Amino acid sequence: MSNIVREITPEEVLTKVKEKAAIQIIDVREPEEWVAGHIAEAILIPLNDVPASLDRFDTSKEIIMVCRSGARSYHACEFLKHNGIEAVNMEGGMLAWPGEIAR
Repeated sequence: MSNIVREITPEEVLTKVKEKAAIQIIDVREPEEWVAGHIAEAILIPLNDVPASLDRFDTSKEIIMVCRSGARSYHACEFLKHNGIEAVNMEGGMLAWPGEIAR
């Protein structure tokens, strides 16, 4: 993988959530994965919908991309970067999320 995508640990994301930092968490999994459990503060935009949803990304905040394992969200970060939107990838995805799971 290229090194154009910045990454953040799940623990760092959890700290930002607890501190109510200016972040926007985007979950790029499919709806059925989302229903099974997600980060309460996240917004669902499935990976295939990202290209048509660029207006939903709040560039005034730090955008953090999430998926199950970190692979799809990494690709979403690459796509966003090529479209002028900076986003960071949460390493390990929901499999590594140490916080509460919303359902």
